[in-house]
Amino acid sequence: MTNDMTKGSPLKLIIQFMIPMCLGNIFQQFYNIADSIIAGQFLGVDALAAIGSTGSLIFLVTGWLNGLTSGFSVWVAQWFGAGKIDRMRHFIAMSVYICVGFVVVMTGGLLIANEPILRMMNAPENLMADISGYMAIIYAGLAVTCAYNALAAVLRALGDSKSPLYFLIISAILNVVLDIVFIVVFHMGVEGCGYATVIAQGISALLCLVYIIKKFPVLRLRKEDFRFSFLTIKKLLGLGIPMGLQFSITAIGTIIVQGAINVYGAVYMAGFSAAGKIQNIICTVFVAFGATIATYVGQNRGAGKMDRVKQGVRLTQVMILVCSVALMFVIHFFGKYMIFIFIDAGETEVLHAAEIYFDIVAWAYPFLGSIFLYRNALQGMGYGFVPMMGGVFELIARAAIVFIAAANAGFAEVCMSDPAAWIAALIPLIPYYLWVMRKAEKQPGMLA
Repeated sequence: MTNDMTKGSPLKLIIQFMIPMCLGNIFQQFYNIADSIIAGQFLGVDALAAIGSTGSLIFLVTGWLNGLTSGFSVWVAQWFGAGKIDRMRHFIAMSVYICVGFVVVMTGGLLIANEPILRMMNAPENLMADISGYMAIIYAGLAVTCAYNALAAVLRALGDSKSPLYFLIISAILNVVLDIVFIVVFHMGVEGCGYATVIAQGISALLCLVYIIKKFPVLRLRKEDFRFSFLTIKKLLGLGIPMGLQFSITAIGTIIVQGAINVYGAVYMAGFSAAGKIQNIICTVFVAFGATIATYVGQNRGAGKMDRVKQGVRLTQVMILVCSVALMFVIHFFGKYMIFIFIDAGETEVLHAAEIYFDIVAWAYPFLGSIFLYRNALQGMGYGFVPMMGGVFELIARAAIVFIAAANAGFAEVCMSDPAAWIAALIPLIPYYLWVMRKAEKQPGMLA
């Protein structure tokens, strides 16, 4: 069912929406994490390094699609908040055309450029076959990845964060089962993990589609909704492209970092990968707060209730700071034990590399959480350019740190790129948010 976030307690609405989002993000992490765990335990450190090194590249590709579809869903949330259901359905129909076009072009292009991209990332020659085969399967399955992101984004735009969670739980469990079957039973190696991921994502997309058809009459598209409109396409791309680029620019920065880590060999690759995956799991609370505030702000912006927008952002900032302190505590005392999910206790060098990363980045979690808050708040109001520039600032900071670290040949220095990037991203975001809110107080705007 739909959830109108323009009425009621902002704190209660945000928490109720955020919790399923957080759980959903954790289960979504399981796609790549389950691959790494099972590969690391059954195939060894090299397999863990191979799959782990693809994280930044997968984020580049799927992040673009996620950003694009999230941008489209902002319009859905705003039209829903404004009560203009016909306009909402038309925008959804036009986004279908755009998604199909991007998936076709991206799948073909990335399959052709697969190996050259990996060589640019300094992928070790002894791992090249495994990494290339795994990524080819992921690229071939981009259609189902895009379908799930788009369908789940529409559901969330209407205030339903629980249904995507249920479908993710089902597909995450299926992913683990298929990983074990393909690797342990059929001995398919690293490529088996890729097939498991794509099949599981396809199931989650199919479940979303069936659910929408049966339970959301308001989302049943009609023939007239698909009448092509260049103006609507322009509006969708005007927000979707900057949001997609913001994810992609951030991913390029992580690819630069991964390329620097790859130089140190499989041990550091595995340690960096394992630590990064643990961090991604526990920091999904920040991602959830960001997605929640985007929907909350989008609906209230559409309804013209900017006072509720400001109140919701302020409350979310306090919750993010509290969560940041808790997460720093967890990483400090328990981080090294979490690494054993991926590796055997005897892999002391891998564990040491992961501990170095944790020691260097954990203090900066308040900055990381704030990025998701202000970036998504601005996007929820329909502003895409400055959030994208936050990604540019991240990229510059990461590249600068990697360049300095390359001269000193230090793994620890490369790890400093994350805190530097998080702080840099806030340089344009916070001042612009404050400026937008002051402007809104003086000149309340209408939907474009």
